[in-house]
Amino acid sequence: MLAGGLTAALAAQPTHPSLVPPSGAVEACTIIPVPPPMDTDLIQITADRADCTYPLGASPTFRIAVALAPYPAAGIRVQYRLGPEQFEGPEQTVVVPANGLVIPVGTRLDPGLTRLIVTATIAEIFVKALGTIAFAPGLIRPTQTEPTDFDSFWEAQKAELAKIPAETELTPLPERSTSEVEVFHWSSQNIGTWRGYSRIYGILAVPRGPGPYPALLEVPGAGVRSYKGSVALAARGVITLEIGIHGIPVNLAPDIYQQLARAALAEYPSTSLDDRNNYYYRRVYLGCIRANDYLTGHPKWDKKTLVVVGGSQGGMLSIITAGLDPRVTALGASFPAFCDVTGYLHGRAGGWPGFFRPKSDGKLQVLAPDEPRLVTTSFYDTVNFARRLKVPGHYSFGYNDAVCPPTSVLAAYNIISAPKELVISPEQAHHLSKPQMKSLDDWIDAQLGVK
Repeated sequence: MLAGGLTAALAAQPTHPSLVPPSGAVEACTIIPVPPPMDTDLIQITADRADCTYPLGASPTFRIAVALAPYPAAGIRVQYRLGPEQFEGPEQTVVVPANGLVIPVGTRLDPGLTRLIVTATIAEIFVKALGTIAFAPGLIRPTQTEPTDFDSFWEAQKAELAKIPAETELTPLPERSTSEVEVFHWSSQNIGTWRGYSRIYGILAVPRGPGPYPALLEVPGAGVRSYKGSVALAARGVITLEIGIHGIPVNLAPDIYQQLARAALAEYPSTSLDDRNNYYYRRVYLGCIRANDYLTGHPKWDKKTLVVVGGSQGGMLSIITAGLDPRVTALGASFPAFCDVTGYLHGRAGGWPGFFRPKSDGKLQVLAPDEPRLVTTSFYDTVNFARRLKVPGHYSFGYNDAVCPPTSVLAAYNIISAPKELVISPEQAHHLSKPQMKSLDDWIDAQLGVK
């Protein structure tokens, strides 16, 4: 995603009035119109606005079409569900005529997103398509509580980290190095649980010239994997460090990560969720600060520019790292995770990893305010770090994201008072469109001061 050289032009659109929050925060918003459906899309869903964004009280429609030639005269039978995202209604069956079928959405008087899910079996192939629209998304606010001791808790955690000697280890990786960049397998000592210290690992890429250079911390999406480092960006004059979060080396054989993902780390986001002092992400959040310790202490650092960037879990970690560490000067966060995870307790979509989803009977979970898991989330939710951001940020997502629901992302984005830019590609799911990637790359280059 970084320095990818993408050439797709960003289609700048005026800010939609439904995306302007009442806070008056400094921001620029771009909604990239949904492109026409491709002929290869068997099921095509289109809203009656290209930006899929509406004010409260509007009465939008979806149109379902089936791109199948020759089209059977009797039409194609499909199933659909329609309703607030993650709370879509019961399944209905309809026949789509040759000229398509218009589905009234109905109006909403509360801000949020409404999704249409269409499935069908065509020529013995199961096909699924999504369409999502937003009603006054700029008015969405968090459901997550803010602990009165939030700041003191994290100041205490950072103080504990500061007592731990870094004991950094660098192992040269000549096979990945170039004439312009030195690449290392990097690790540093990090805070652990009651069992003792841990380590954080990553791939460090340093320009060979004398510098000074800006620095970039790249934080990972969810999962268990190896990493290669951002060597191409380092060649343009940036010290880059791409980290893993699991306290294991990031240059092992693929099978090791696969086995860990299936066993010991299969449910890592829930590990010790009932204990805020030993929750899995405590070590992760503090590990990002430890990575910044190294970058800001590097002799080639320019002593002024430190950018953090990531998507999904990495988007979450970008916001959290910038919220915790005043040395960060800018951040890029794409479809951030762990935003407003309590949303499900209030009848709307909550963030990944989907804590507190309704039970199988559809009933909302009811938890006491002091329920330990609920309390822990309030100290780790992206929302409460977003409240504390003071540096510029670039944010991107799509309305069709079913992994990190946009309702939860907007709950965090809308309370950011720092300068911010938002680029939405409504049709995108859990990935960025080429114009979004181009916008992010250009923005990061500008923050780093590289060409």
